Amino acid sequence: MNPYQQKKRWKYSLLAFATVIASGSLLYTQFLVRNIAKSERSRAQVWAMSEKQVLASDDNDFLNYVFAVIDSTVVPAIVTDAKGDIQLSRGLDSTKSFIKLQAEGNKKMKYDPAYFVSELAYMKKQHAPIRLTVLGQQWFVYYKDSALLTQLKFFPYIQLSLIAIFLLMAYTAFSSSRKSEQDQVWVGLAKETAHQLGTPISSLMAWIELMKEKFHAEDDPLIDEMANDVKRLEIVADRFSKIGSTPRLEDHNVYHVVKEFVDYFRVRVSKNISFELIGNPHLQAGINIPLFDWVLENLLKNAVNAIEGKGKIKVDISGNKTKKQVFIDISDTGKGIPRSKFDTIFQPGYTTRKRGWGLGLSLTRRIVENYHSGQVFVRESEPGKGSTFRIVLKSMYNDRQTTTR
Repeated sequence: MNPYQQKKRWKYSLLAFATVIASGSLLYTQFLVRNIAKSERSRAQVWAMSEKQVLASDDNDFLNYVFAVIDSTVVPAIVTDAKGDIQLSRGLDSTKSFIKLQAEGNKKMKYDPAYFVSELAYMKKQHAPIRLTVLGQQWFVYYKDSALLTQLKFFPYIQLSLIAIFLLMAYTAFSSSRKSEQDQVWVGLAKETAHQLGTPISSLMAWIELMKEKFHAEDDPLIDEMANDVKRLEIVADRFSKIGSTPRLEDHNVYHVVKEFVDYFRVRVSKNISFELIGNPHLQAGINIPLFDWVLENLLKNAVNAIEGKGKIKVDISGNKTKKQVFIDISDTGKGIPRSKFDTIFQPGYTTRKRGWGLGLSLTRRIVENYHSGQVFVRESEPGKGSTFRIVLKSMYNDRQTTTR
Protein backbone atom coordinates (compact mmCIF):
# COMPACT_ATOMS: atom_id res chain seq x y z
CA MET A 1 0.00 0.00 0.00
CA ASN A 2 1.48 3.39 -1.03
CA PRO A 3 1.59 6.28 1.48
CA TYR A 4 -1.25 8.16 -0.23
CA GLN A 5 -3.65 5.20 0.03
CA GLN A 6 -2.61 4.61 3.64
CA LYS A 7 -3.23 8.27 4.49
CA LYS A 8 -6.59 8.10 2.75
CA ARG A 9 -7.56 5.00 4.73
CA TRP A 10 -6.64 6.71 7.99
CA LYS A 11 -8.83 9.68 7.07
CA TYR A 12 -11.78 7.41 6.36
CA SER A 13 -11.22 5.57 9.65
CA LEU A 14 -11.15 8.82 11.63
CA LEU A 15 -14.24 10.04 9.78
CA ALA A 16 -16.08 6.81 10.62
CA PHE A 17 -15.04 7.09 14.28
CA ALA A 18 -16.23 10.71 14.43
CA THR A 19 -19.52 9.68 12.82
CA VAL A 20 -20.05 7.01 15.48
CA ILE A 21 -19.39 9.53 18.27
CA ALA A 22 -21.71 12.12 16.71
CA SER A 23 -24.45 9.54 16.13
CA GLY A 24 -24.16 8.25 19.70
CA SER A 25 -24.37 11.79 21.09
CA LEU A 26 -27.44 12.59 18.99
CA LEU A 27 -29.20 9.32 19.84
CA TYR A 28 -28.60 9.77 23.58
CA THR A 29 -29.82 13.37 23.44
CA GLN A 30 -32.94 12.30 21.56
CA PHE A 31 -33.51 9.67 24.25
CA LEU A 32 -33.36 12.36 26.94
CA VAL A 33 -35.61 14.67 24.90
CA ARG A 34 -38.27 11.94 24.54
CA ASN A 35 -38.23 11.23 28.26
CA ILE A 36 -38.46 14.91 29.22
CA ALA A 37 -41.22 15.41 26.64
CA LYS A 38 -43.22 12.57 28.24
CA SER A 39 -42.62 14.12 31.65
CA GLU A 40 -43.81 17.54 30.47
CA ARG A 41 -46.98 16.06 28.95
CA SER A 42 -47.69 14.37 32.27
CA ARG A 43 -47.18 17.71 34.03
CA ALA A 44 -49.53 19.37 31.54
CA GLN A 45 -52.14 16.71 32.23
CA VAL A 46 -51.74 17.24 36.01
CA TRP A 47 -52.11 20.99 35.51
CA ALA A 48 -55.23 20.47 33.38
CA MET A 49 -56.84 18.19 35.97
CA SER A 50 -55.94 20.67 38.73
CA GLU A 51 -57.64 23.49 36.84
CA LYS A 52 -60.67 21.27 36.45
CA GLN A 53 -60.80 20.75 40.21
CA VAL A 54 -60.44 24.48 40.84
CA LEU A 55 -63.40 25.24 38.62
CA ALA A 56 -65.60 22.47 40.02
CA SER A 57 -64.82 22.64 43.77
CA ASP A 58 -65.86 24.99 46.62
CA ASP A 59 -63.66 23.37 49.32
CA ASN A 60 -61.06 26.05 50.30
CA ASP A 61 -58.65 23.58 51.94
CA PHE A 62 -58.79 21.36 48.87
CA LEU A 63 -58.30 24.38 46.61
CA ASN A 64 -55.15 25.37 48.51
CA TYR A 65 -53.77 21.91 47.86
CA VAL A 66 -54.69 22.12 44.19
CA PHE A 67 -53.02 25.53 43.85
CA ALA A 68 -49.87 24.06 45.38
CA VAL A 69 -49.94 21.31 42.75
CA ILE A 70 -50.46 23.89 40.00
CA ASP A 71 -47.45 25.93 41.16
CA SER A 72 -45.22 22.82 41.04
CA THR A 73 -46.18 21.91 37.48
CA VAL A 74 -45.34 25.05 35.53
CA VAL A 75 -45.68 24.21 31.83
CA PRO A 76 -46.45 26.91 29.22
CA ALA A 77 -50.11 26.20 28.38
CA ILE A 78 -53.34 27.74 27.07
CA VAL A 79 -56.90 26.50 27.64
CA THR A 80 -59.60 27.11 25.01
CA ASP A 81 -63.28 26.28 24.86
CA ALA A 82 -64.96 24.25 22.14
CA LYS A 83 -65.14 27.37 19.92
CA GLY A 84 -61.39 27.94 20.20
CA ASP A 85 -61.62 31.03 22.37
CA ILE A 86 -58.82 31.38 24.94
CA GLN A 87 -60.05 30.95 28.53
CA LEU A 88 -56.92 30.40 30.63
CA SER A 89 -53.12 30.53 30.24
CA ARG A 90 -50.14 29.42 32.25
CA GLY A 91 -46.35 29.88 32.14
CA LEU A 92 -46.28 32.41 29.29
CA ASP A 93 -43.97 35.41 29.03
CA SER A 94 -45.60 38.07 31.24
CA THR A 95 -43.58 40.84 29.59
CA LYS A 96 -45.32 40.13 26.27
CA SER A 97 -48.83 39.62 27.62
CA PHE A 98 -49.51 43.32 27.84
CA ILE A 99 -48.37 46.36 25.86
CA LYS A 100 -47.75 49.87 27.20
CA LEU A 101 -49.78 52.81 25.96
CA GLN A 102 -49.32 56.54 26.40
CA ALA A 103 -52.64 58.13 27.33
CA GLU A 104 -52.86 61.70 28.60
CA GLY A 105 -49.32 61.54 29.97
CA ASN A 106 -50.01 58.44 32.11
CA LYS A 107 -48.59 54.99 31.38
CA LYS A 108 -51.30 52.35 31.10
CA MET A 109 -51.23 48.64 30.24
CA LYS A 110 -53.42 47.05 27.58
CA TYR A 111 -54.07 43.36 27.03
CA ASP A 112 -52.30 42.05 23.88
CA PRO A 113 -54.37 39.26 22.26
CA ALA A 114 -52.02 38.87 19.27
CA TYR A 115 -49.34 37.35 21.50
CA PHE A 116 -51.73 34.67 22.83
CA VAL A 117 -53.01 33.88 19.34
CA SER A 118 -49.48 33.34 18.04
CA GLU A 119 -48.54 31.22 21.07
CA LEU A 120 -51.68 29.11 20.65
CA ALA A 121 -50.87 28.51 16.96
CA TYR A 122 -47.34 27.43 17.91
CA MET A 123 -48.65 25.06 20.62
CA LYS A 124 -51.07 23.44 18.16
CA LYS A 125 -48.14 22.62 15.88
CA GLN A 126 -46.09 21.07 18.69
CA HIS A 127 -48.51 18.79 20.55
CA ALA A 128 -51.99 17.32 20.38
CA PRO A 129 -54.35 18.96 22.95
CA ILE A 130 -55.50 17.46 26.26
CA ARG A 131 -59.32 17.27 26.35
CA LEU A 132 -61.24 18.22 29.51
CA THR A 133 -64.94 18.22 30.39
CA VAL A 134 -65.76 20.89 32.98
CA LEU A 135 -69.41 21.49 34.07
CA GLY A 136 -70.64 19.85 30.93
CA GLN A 137 -68.45 21.93 28.61
CA GLN A 138 -65.60 20.63 26.39
CA TRP A 139 -62.27 22.38 26.95
CA PHE A 140 -58.88 21.90 25.26
CA VAL A 141 -55.50 22.30 26.93
CA TYR A 142 -52.62 23.20 24.58
CA TYR A 143 -49.03 23.31 25.76
CA LYS A 144 -45.52 23.73 24.39
CA ASP A 145 -42.04 22.49 25.29
CA SER A 146 -40.33 24.27 28.13
CA ALA A 147 -37.26 26.44 27.51
CA LEU A 148 -35.06 23.68 28.99
CA LEU A 149 -36.39 21.04 26.58
CA THR A 150 -36.02 23.39 23.59
CA GLN A 151 -32.42 24.13 24.52
CA LEU A 152 -31.70 20.45 25.00
CA LYS A 153 -32.94 19.68 21.47
CA PHE A 154 -30.45 22.09 19.92
CA PHE A 155 -27.62 21.51 22.37
CA PRO A 156 -26.02 18.45 20.65
CA TYR A 157 -25.93 20.22 17.28
CA ILE A 158 -24.28 23.27 18.81
CA GLN A 159 -21.89 21.06 20.75
CA LEU A 160 -20.94 18.98 17.69
CA SER A 161 -20.52 22.12 15.58
CA LEU A 162 -18.13 23.65 18.11
CA ILE A 163 -16.19 20.39 18.36
CA ALA A 164 -16.03 20.13 14.56
CA ILE A 165 -14.73 23.71 14.26
CA PHE A 166 -12.13 23.07 16.95
CA LEU A 167 -10.99 19.82 15.31
CA LEU A 168 -10.83 21.48 11.91
CA MET A 169 -8.72 24.32 13.26
CA ALA A 170 -6.47 21.87 15.14
CA TYR A 171 -6.09 19.64 12.07
CA THR A 172 -5.32 22.63 9.85
CA ALA A 173 -2.72 23.96 12.28
CA PHE A 174 -1.15 20.52 12.73
CA SER A 175 -1.07 19.81 8.98
CA SER A 176 0.41 23.24 8.26
CA SER A 177 3.08 22.75 10.90
CA ARG A 178 3.93 19.26 9.70
CA LYS A 179 4.01 20.37 6.05
CA SER A 180 6.27 23.29 6.93
CA GLU A 181 8.62 20.96 8.78
CA GLN A 182 8.68 18.47 5.89
CA ASP A 183 9.31 21.27 3.41
CA GLN A 184 12.29 22.47 5.41
CA VAL A 185 13.74 18.95 5.45
CA TRP A 186 13.24 18.50 1.71
CA VAL A 187 14.65 21.95 0.91
CA GLY A 188 17.73 21.24 3.01
CA LEU A 189 18.19 17.82 1.42
CA ALA A 190 17.77 19.27 -2.08
CA LYS A 191 20.32 22.04 -1.51
CA GLU A 192 22.81 19.58 -0.01
CA THR A 193 22.34 17.27 -3.02
CA ALA A 194 23.02 20.15 -5.40
CA HIS A 195 26.13 21.06 -3.42
CA GLN A 196 27.42 17.47 -3.52
CA LEU A 197 26.82 17.20 -7.27
CA GLY A 198 28.68 20.42 -8.03
CA THR A 199 32.23 19.06 -7.71
CA PRO A 200 31.91 15.88 -9.86
CA ILE A 201 29.96 17.78 -12.54
CA SER A 202 32.70 20.39 -12.80
CA SER A 203 35.29 17.59 -13.04
CA LEU A 204 33.33 15.81 -15.78
CA MET A 205 33.12 19.00 -17.83
CA ALA A 206 36.89 19.45 -17.50
CA TRP A 207 37.54 15.82 -18.49
CA ILE A 208 35.40 16.20 -21.62
CA GLU A 209 37.31 19.28 -22.70
CA LEU A 210 40.56 17.41 -22.07
CA MET A 211 39.36 14.48 -24.20
CA LYS A 212 38.49 16.79 -27.09
CA GLU A 213 41.91 18.43 -26.93
CA LYS A 214 43.93 15.24 -26.49
CA PHE A 215 42.18 13.16 -29.17
CA HIS A 216 41.38 16.09 -31.50
CA ALA A 217 37.69 15.18 -31.23
CA GLU A 218 36.05 18.60 -31.15
CA ASP A 219 33.39 17.42 -33.65
CA ASP A 220 32.91 13.89 -32.35
CA PRO A 221 29.12 13.37 -31.93
CA LEU A 222 29.57 10.89 -29.07
CA ILE A 223 31.60 13.34 -27.03
CA ASP A 224 29.06 16.05 -27.85
CA GLU A 225 26.30 13.89 -26.44
CA MET A 226 28.39 13.24 -23.35
CA ALA A 227 28.77 16.99 -22.97
CA ASN A 228 25.00 17.41 -23.33
CA ASP A 229 24.42 14.89 -20.56
CA VAL A 230 26.87 16.64 -18.29
CA LYS A 231 25.14 19.95 -19.01
CA ARG A 232 21.91 18.17 -18.17
CA LEU A 233 23.34 17.12 -14.82
CA GLU A 234 24.34 20.72 -14.24
CA ILE A 235 20.76 21.82 -14.92
CA VAL A 236 19.43 19.16 -12.53
CA ALA A 237 21.80 20.34 -9.81
CA ASP A 238 20.71 23.92 -10.48
CA ARG A 239 17.08 22.82 -10.04
CA PHE A 240 17.80 21.33 -6.64
CA SER A 241 19.75 24.39 -5.53
CA LYS A 242 16.75 26.62 -6.34
CA ILE A 243 14.17 24.56 -4.43
CA GLY A 244 12.63 26.66 -1.68
CA SER A 245 13.33 29.98 -3.40
CA THR A 246 11.03 31.96 -5.67
CA PRO A 247 11.97 31.23 -9.30
CA ARG A 248 12.35 34.01 -11.84
CA LEU A 249 10.08 33.79 -14.88
CA GLU A 250 11.27 35.16 -18.22
CA ASP A 251 9.49 35.61 -21.52
CA HIS A 252 10.32 32.66 -23.81
CA ASN A 253 9.09 31.17 -27.05
CA VAL A 254 7.17 28.10 -25.87
CA TYR A 255 7.66 26.12 -29.08
CA HIS A 256 11.44 26.57 -29.02
CA VAL A 257 11.72 25.66 -25.33
CA VAL A 258 9.68 22.49 -25.83
CA LYS A 259 11.50 21.56 -29.06
CA GLU A 260 14.93 21.90 -27.47
CA PHE A 261 13.99 19.50 -24.67
CA VAL A 262 12.18 17.02 -26.96
CA ASP A 263 15.25 16.89 -29.24
CA TYR A 264 17.41 16.13 -26.22
CA PHE A 265 14.99 13.55 -24.83
CA ARG A 266 14.15 11.60 -27.98
CA VAL A 267 17.71 10.25 -28.51
CA ARG A 268 17.73 8.87 -24.98
CA VAL A 269 14.72 6.57 -25.24
CA SER A 270 13.92 3.50 -27.28
CA LYS A 271 13.80 3.90 -31.06
CA ASN A 272 10.46 2.08 -30.97
CA ILE A 273 8.93 5.31 -29.68
CA SER A 274 8.48 8.12 -32.18
CA PHE A 275 8.01 11.81 -31.36
CA GLU A 276 5.97 14.49 -33.14
CA LEU A 277 5.99 18.20 -32.30
CA ILE A 278 3.38 20.43 -33.92
CA GLY A 279 1.60 23.69 -33.20
CA ASN A 280 2.00 27.45 -33.20
CA PRO A 281 5.72 28.43 -33.23
CA HIS A 282 5.10 32.05 -32.14
CA LEU A 283 3.51 31.72 -28.70
CA GLN A 284 5.26 33.42 -25.78
CA ALA A 285 4.92 32.71 -22.04
CA GLY A 286 6.69 33.43 -18.77
CA ILE A 287 8.86 30.36 -18.10
CA ASN A 288 11.67 29.32 -15.81
CA ILE A 289 13.47 26.96 -18.19
CA PRO A 290 15.29 24.70 -15.65
CA LEU A 291 12.04 24.07 -13.75
CA PHE A 292 9.87 23.83 -16.86
CA ASP A 293 12.24 21.28 -18.40
CA TRP A 294 11.64 19.24 -15.26
CA VAL A 295 7.90 19.35 -16.00
CA LEU A 296 8.45 18.19 -19.59
CA GLU A 297 10.83 15.48 -18.43
CA ASN A 298 8.33 14.07 -15.93
CA LEU A 299 5.44 14.07 -18.41
CA LEU A 300 7.50 12.58 -21.25
CA LYS A 301 8.94 9.90 -18.98
CA ASN A 302 5.44 9.12 -17.81
CA ALA A 303 4.35 8.78 -21.44
CA VAL A 304 7.33 6.52 -22.27
CA ASN A 305 6.59 4.26 -19.29
CA ALA A 306 2.94 4.00 -20.35
CA ILE A 307 3.91 2.70 -23.81
CA GLU A 308 4.58 -1.02 -23.98
CA GLY A 309 6.62 -1.84 -27.11
CA LYS A 310 6.11 0.50 -30.05
CA GLY A 311 4.26 3.75 -29.69
CA LYS A 312 4.08 7.45 -30.38
CA ILE A 313 4.30 10.62 -28.31
CA LYS A 314 2.78 13.77 -29.76
CA VAL A 315 3.29 17.30 -28.40
CA ASP A 316 0.82 19.91 -29.65
CA ILE A 317 1.29 23.60 -28.79
CA SER A 318 -1.69 25.93 -29.18
CA GLY A 319 -3.21 29.01 -27.57
CA ASN A 320 -6.28 31.01 -26.77
CA LYS A 321 -5.78 34.72 -27.44
CA THR A 322 -9.01 35.74 -25.71
CA LYS A 323 -8.10 34.04 -22.43
CA LYS A 324 -4.36 34.76 -22.89
CA GLN A 325 -3.40 31.12 -22.43
CA VAL A 326 -0.93 28.71 -24.00
CA PHE A 327 -1.78 25.01 -24.17
CA ILE A 328 0.77 22.21 -24.34
CA ASP A 329 -0.87 18.83 -24.97
CA ILE A 330 1.32 15.75 -24.50
CA SER A 331 -0.37 12.62 -25.90
CA ASP A 332 0.81 9.02 -25.90
CA THR A 333 -0.45 5.71 -27.24
CA GLY A 334 0.13 3.92 -23.93
CA LYS A 335 -2.09 1.90 -21.63
CA GLY A 336 -4.20 4.86 -20.49
CA ILE A 337 -5.56 5.96 -17.13
CA PRO A 338 -8.98 5.16 -15.58
CA ARG A 339 -11.11 8.28 -15.08
CA SER A 340 -11.28 7.58 -11.34
CA LYS A 341 -7.48 8.11 -11.13
CA PHE A 342 -7.31 11.45 -12.97
CA ASP A 343 -6.69 13.39 -9.73
CA THR A 344 -5.12 10.59 -7.71
CA ILE A 345 -2.06 10.30 -9.97
CA PHE A 346 -0.97 13.81 -8.93
CA GLN A 347 -0.94 12.90 -5.22
CA PRO A 348 2.49 12.46 -3.56
CA GLY A 349 3.37 8.80 -3.12
CA TYR A 350 0.96 7.44 -5.72
CA THR A 351 2.64 5.22 -8.30
CA THR A 352 1.87 2.13 -10.37
CA ARG A 353 5.55 1.19 -10.75
CA LYS A 354 7.28 -1.19 -8.35
CA ARG A 355 10.34 1.04 -8.06
CA GLY A 356 8.61 4.39 -8.34
CA TRP A 357 8.56 7.05 -5.65
CA GLY A 358 5.32 8.61 -6.84
CA LEU A 359 6.74 12.17 -6.82
CA GLY A 360 7.09 12.99 -10.54
CA LEU A 361 3.56 14.14 -11.30
CA SER A 362 3.22 15.71 -7.85
CA LEU A 363 6.30 17.85 -8.52
CA THR A 364 4.98 18.60 -12.00
CA ARG A 365 1.74 20.02 -10.64
CA ARG A 366 3.56 22.01 -7.98
CA ILE A 367 5.99 23.56 -10.48
CA VAL A 368 3.24 24.47 -12.94
CA GLU A 369 0.66 25.74 -10.45
CA ASN A 370 2.81 27.31 -7.72
CA TYR A 371 5.73 28.67 -9.75
CA HIS A 372 4.18 29.33 -13.19
CA SER A 373 0.60 30.16 -12.06
CA GLY A 374 -0.69 27.62 -14.57
CA GLN A 375 -2.52 24.32 -14.63
CA VAL A 376 -1.72 20.71 -15.45
CA PHE A 377 -4.31 17.96 -15.69
CA VAL A 378 -5.38 14.86 -17.61
CA ARG A 379 -7.29 16.24 -20.56
CA GLU A 380 -8.47 12.85 -21.76
CA SER A 381 -7.55 9.20 -21.34
CA GLU A 382 -8.97 5.80 -22.10
CA PRO A 383 -7.53 2.48 -20.89
CA GLY A 384 -5.80 0.71 -23.78
CA LYS A 385 -5.79 3.77 -26.08
CA GLY A 386 -3.53 6.30 -24.40
CA SER A 387 -3.63 9.59 -22.50
CA THR A 388 -3.34 13.32 -23.08
CA PHE A 389 -1.93 15.64 -20.41
CA ARG A 390 -2.49 19.38 -20.81
CA ILE A 391 -0.30 22.18 -19.47
CA VAL A 392 -1.87 25.64 -19.35
CA LEU A 393 0.40 28.70 -19.09
CA LYS A 394 -0.27 32.43 -19.11
CA SER A 395 0.65 33.77 -22.53
CA MET A 396 2.28 36.99 -23.68
CA TYR A 397 0.70 37.54 -27.07
CA ASN A 398 2.20 39.55 -29.91
CA ASP A 399 0.92 40.41 -33.36
CA ARG A 400 2.12 37.14 -34.91
CA GLN A 401 0.28 34.94 -32.45
CA THR A 402 -3.08 33.49 -33.44
CA THR A 403 -5.78 31.51 -31.68
CA THR A 404 -5.50 27.85 -32.58
CA ARG A 405 -7.76 26.30 -29.92
